[in-house]
Amino acid sequence: MNELITEVKQLIIETLELEDIEPADISDEEPLFIDGLGLDSIDALELGVAVKKAYNVKIDGDSEDSKKHFYSVKSLCQFIEQNK
Repeated sequence: MNELITEVKQLIIETLELEDIEPADISDEEPLFIDGLGLDSIDALELGVAVKKAYNVKIDGDSEDSKKHFYSVKSLCQFIEQNK
């Protein structure tokens, strides 16, 4: 799981072109949106597409579960693990 966490953090940085941020700067449990990393809905869409391509998982953008899955790096990694 630690390797996946690092991969997902790197994916976030590359996909969203976050300058001056390293994977170690992103907390595993910190919220990705609004508070925490401060991502917005456009970022969510881009990140969702990147995760779908990288890990071949199905994401339902209208689902309340999707919001839970994308809450933090840790919750996103758990979602990926469960749906590979």
